[in-house]
Formats: sequence, structure tokens, C-alpha cells
Amino acid sequence: MASPNNTNNKKSIIVGLVGLLLVALGAVLVFIVPVIMKQQVEKNVRIDPSSGFAYEMWKDLPVPFFMSIYIFEVVNHKEVLLGEKPRVEERGPYVYRERKQKFNITFNENGTVSFVENRILHFDPDKSAGSEEQYIIFPNILVLVPSLMMKDSGSFMKWVLSGAFAGFGQDAFINKTVKELLWGYSDPFLDFMNTLLPGKLPFKGKFGLFADFNNTNSGIFTVNTGVKDISQVQMVDTWNGLSKVNFWNSEQANMINGTAGQMWPPFRTPAQPLEFYSPDACRSLTLVYEKEESFRGIPTYRYTAPGYLFANGSDYPPNEGFCPCTASGIMNVSSCRAGAPMFLSFPHFYKADPGFVNAVDGLHPSEKLHSLFLDLHPLTGIPMNCSIKMQISILAMGVSGIVQTGNIKPAILPLLWFEESGFIDGPVYNTYYSTLVVLPMVMEYLQYILIALGLCFILVAAVLPFVKQKQENILQHTGETTESDQDNEAAKLLKAPDLSPQT
Repeated sequence: MASPNNTNNKKSIIVGLVGLLLVALGAVLVFIVPVIMKQQVEKNVRIDPSSGFAYEMWKDLPVPFFMSIYIFEVVNHKEVLLGEKPRVEERGPYVYRERKQKFNITFNENGTVSFVENRILHFDPDKSAGSEEQYIIFPNILVLVPSLMMKDSGSFMKWVLSGAFAGFGQDAFINKTVKELLWGYSDPFLDFMNTLLPGKLPFKGKFGLFADFNNTNSGIFTVNTGVKDISQVQMVDTWNGLSKVNFWNSEQANMINGTAGQMWPPFRTPAQPLEFYSPDACRSLTLVYEKEESFRGIPTYRYTAPGYLFANGSDYPPNEGFCPCTASGIMNVSSCRAGAPMFLSFPHFYKADPGFVNAVDGLHPSEKLHSLFLDLHPLTGIPMNCSIKMQISILAMGVSGIVQTGNIKPAILPLLWFEESGFIDGPVYNTYYSTLVVLPMVMEYLQYILIALGLCFILVAAVLPFVKQKQENILQHTGETTESDQDNEAAKLLKAPDLSPQT
């Protein structure tokens, strides 16, 4: 029969072993969980049909995405023709539900995939602050652009152009509906201009600022799948078969850098900027880390546009290749718009030289309203929430010899600005939240709980023999005391006088 001491020692050993096992398991999880998470991230962010959910997300993003357009109406157009400062009022937003879907997906042997992405926009009257049938007085680009392009021509050509304007009833400002301005309207004068200046105008068929934007694609992208190297996933290999463009004046400016603008390689650090190629801007753009954020409980990094994005070559020498430049804050994109004097900037000339704002009444640049941002989950490289904002402007001025342009003072005249925004929502959000937040949190808590519980077991195992020994000593001492007391009582009884009665 085992002694109590041996039994207690066995219990202590068992409890100690269980504690060591729990600590070991927790310690293993500390090292294994990050490895498992890394492997799962790599598996799910690469472009691979076998990745299931992630691939379908990349192919056809089933989350809300919107384009909100704000149009600047020139409310003193008659006075502008006489040389007064333009005064504009912002109309809108006119909101469109946007869907992007990839087609002609072709996987190449060199670890890349080629595709075209169609954009489909549907007007959303409930979210809009106006109807597409609303009329707006707007600069007539069909007059102002050709006039500027002909300003250095001889008097005869200007006379012909001015006569053509008169013959087709064209003025420097037009009154058209929002739908016509954005998505296009037929105009016999456009056909005439394309005959007079073949290949010189960026507009053919219908004229509209976004006439080539809806139900179209932005070219053929070929990007890395990440199957061979996860650090290169989503990085653009070529666009329309080109590894660089030829719109600009330096090799650096013509480079196609970064991704196509929807996802980035995983495991981001704040020091790494977000680069992407934008066919609409005809160049690569860069966003930089600003701060840590959280989107509905999912940890993110917030990226914004750096102040030098649209700086001129004098203020930021690397941008010299994008010149000819004006003052900082706007970008001349005429070289990729068939010579049309078009400009990109942030809305209301936010972050631009004050001279642009002062040249037009009615502009109120605001960081809150007009800055862009993108909230990226750094572990996966997937955007959770974004708001990308850009403004399109035109150079307007009176041209001697073309009477329709009157005495318009030279100014960069804003036409409209737009915001593309989207966020993870619905079942997609639930999946991401469970995978990116709940599961890692459970695993992290579990590993520390196991370690803490194991240490408690070890402590109990270490203390248990001493506790048992103390209890035994107390019991033994109590037993000895009891026996001694009993002996004393017996002795007292033997020594006591006999008090029983004598007979």
C-alpha cells in the first residue's frame, strides 16, 4: 500500500507536467501562429483561381463603390466674356453606383496575369443632390480648346475658325444638361472640327467629359500573380503591352510603377509608400503613410497624397519630367490629351498655389472636404475604405482674332471634380473581420492563456508537497497532543483518593 507521501509526490508531478505541457503549447503558438497567419495571407492574396474567395473578390468586387461628381457652373458667363473674374457655384453631387469587373483574364507562363477591367456606372437619384436633366451653364470646350490650339496660327486660320463657330452657333459657354455634359451629346461642329484638325482633338463622335468612361475599360493590365514571389503580387508588369509610357519628358516620369490601384503586396510597413499607375492621369501616382487608423474594428494604415504630388519641377525636382508646369498644385495633362490644355489637381485647388484660387470666385479648398485618403489593412494589402478625389480644369483665355472668346482673362477654370469611394461591407466585411480580427485575437489570447494557466499549474505543483507536509505535521502534532492528554487524565484518576462509602 502506497504511503501518503508517495501519493502526494505523484500528484505534484502530474500537475507539474500538465503545467509544463500548457506552457510549451502556449510558447509554440507564439511562434507558430504568425507563421500560419503569414502562410494563409500569402495563399489568399495571390492571384490564383484555387484561392477561392480571394480570387472571386479580385475578379469582381461585390462591395459598394460610388462615383460622386460635382460640376462648377459659371454664373457670370456674360461678364467673363467682358474680362471679369469668373464666378462659379458647385452643383451636385451627382452620384453613380460603380461596378468594376475583370474580363479576358489570361494567366501567362512568366507568373503574370493579363486582364481588362470594365467600368459600369448607374445613376443613383436617391444619393444625388440633383437630376441628370438639370441644366448648367458650362465652358464650351469645343470653342475654348480649339481657340487656344490655334492662338499662334495666322489671321486667316483664326478667321476660318471664328466663322465656323458662328456658322454652327457655337459660343464660349453652353447651357447643357448634366447628362449631356458628362456622357456626351452629338454636335455637327465636332465632326467639322475633326475634319478641319484631324487627330488634333481628344474628342470624337459624341462630346462629353466622361463619354469614354462608362461601359469601357482602362486598357490591358498585366500584373504579377504573386505565385512565384508574394512581394510582387499585383505589381504592374505592363499596361497595353508597355513597360513605360511616352507622354512625359523624363524616364522617371514615364515609368509604370506600383499596382493597378486596387490591392498592394501584403506585409506593409509605414515606410513603404503606395504606388499605382492611373491610365486616367497617364502616370504613376504615390500615396504616403499618415497614421494608424481602424475601419470598423479592422486595423489599418491611412495613406494620403503627399504635398509634392502635383508640385512643379522647381518646388520638387523629380517632377520636372511632367513639365511644362505652372505654379505648384496642378498638373498639365495636355501631352496625353492630344494637346488639349487640361489640368489635374485636388478639388477647389486644395494644396495648390493660392493664385489659382484667387483667380476664380466661389472656390473654398478644405482638407476635410477635398483631401483624399485610402485605409489599407497592412497585413494583407487590401483597402478597407477609400476616397479618391480629383479635379479637372481647363485653361480659358481670350484669343485675338476669334471673337467668340471675347476678353476672357487667362485663368485655370475648374470644370468639375469627382470622388471615387468604396468600403468593405456586408458578408465580405464579416468574412474579413472574422479572418483578420477575431481569429488572430483568439489565437493571441489563447497562447497567453495557455502560458498563464501552465505557470499556475507549475506553481501549484511546486507548492503542493509543502502544503501536504504541513497538513500532516499539524495532524500529527494534534494526535500526539490528544494521546498525552488522555494519559494525564488516566494518571489523575489513579492518584485520586477513593471516596466511595465504607461498609
